Amino acid sequence: MLWPFNHFRKSRVPLQGTIETIYGMIVTQAREPLFYRDLGVPDTVNGRFDLLLMHLWLVLRRLKSAEAGAELSQALFDHFCTDMDDNLREMGVSDQGVPKRMKAFGEAFYGRTAAYDLALTDSDEALAVAFCKNILNGQDLNKARELALYAKRAMAELARTGLAALTDGTWRFPIPQTVGTPA
Repeated sequence: MLWPFNHFRKSRVPLQGTIETIYGMIVTQAREPLFYRDLGVPDTVNGRFDLLLMHLWLVLRRLKSAEAGAELSQALFDHFCTDMDDNLREMGVSDQGVPKRMKAFGEAFYGRTAAYDLALTDSDEALAVAFCKNILNGQDLNKARELALYAKRAMAELARTGLAALTDGTWRFPIPQTVGTPA
């Protein structure tokens, strides 16, 4: 289980530059305009957060299968938590309000990733339904199907990526595409 307080453990932590590189790739991909313009993701704070969570989930899934992936995935999750905390403070959330919001972020992360993992054991349609509910606010199942196809392509790309390429940031997420766009 990913736990936000593991920085108290005494273990070898992946290089900070590695984590920043991977997290930066996740954030950059989650900001790709095609998701908002063509795939129906709301261009709101919540829409951007949900897309960030989806990409984080994709990378963490891949890291689970990698040698030494547990330490790297924990460090990546810790970096995500730190980033969310920093963003809340930049937005002016008080010191007393940050823990409540962080708890909500944690619940959102675990709830969505559990739904996505469960959907993967069912069908592509189940993943589309989960994306529709969590990312598209239940608004457009057809766009959610396209988002699910993108996620499947991203999973395949990540599965083909070796650990060295994964940790040094030489891999890339696929370009999001819509129906009628060549793959």
